[in-house]
Amino acid sequence: MSRSYFAFKQFTVYHDLCAMKVGTDGVLLGAWTDCENAERILDVGTGSGLIALMLAQRSQTDIDAIDVDENAYKQSSVNFHNSIFSRRINNYHMDFRQYTTRKTYDLIVSNPPYFTNSMQSPDKNRSTARHTHQLDFETLLRKSNQLLSDNGRLSIILPYESLIVIQEIAERNQLHLSRKTIVRPLENHPPKRVLLEFSKVISDTEENELFIEKSRRVYSDDYICLTKDFYL
Repeated sequence: MSRSYFAFKQFTVYHDLCAMKVGTDGVLLGAWTDCENAERILDVGTGSGLIALMLAQRSQTDIDAIDVDENAYKQSSVNFHNSIFSRRINNYHMDFRQYTTRKTYDLIVSNPPYFTNSMQSPDKNRSTARHTHQLDFETLLRKSNQLLSDNGRLSIILPYESLIVIQEIAERNQLHLSRKTIVRPLENHPPKRVLLEFSKVISDTEENELFIEKSRRVYSDDYICLTKDFYL
């Protein structure tokens, strides 16, 4: 049986109520995302609240977190309340598609549902968290464009095979790729994930690669450096 919580250096994340547990994708995105100079941050599909907590640790910024799933909202509310960052994180039980605000955000971050073609889980909550029938890429990028400030950025993690599709959708919604990190599980293995940052501003794209392990259960120096402020 997996643990009901995951302890980090400055906060603890309980995930027993959540369909999607704490995992490498969320940790990667929370550590990789550029939150420097962001005065307002929005975490779309916050789940357990992991990414919002990581960004709260890395900044002094106010963060809004939203999730359509009631159990995820309850779980993240507990995790936010128990953290030293509780006063800076606002949590909302809401569908991003209906989210309205007068604010604009300097950073929107999301570890979105992306299993469009895979078999859906019999667990309804897990299926909602994993599949794009609740939040498709087009909606995510179009809505993000509306909510971003002029110099705002959208930061996401996706399967590597989604790269071409998401870039096409982004350009259609006037969001331009500014950073890209290809993620491999091992140095000489095929890529599994890609970290992407989009901006309204056209610029050269900063590109690099990251492999997580040098060998099984032996983490790479780059991965250790990226996550050292979080893992115990």
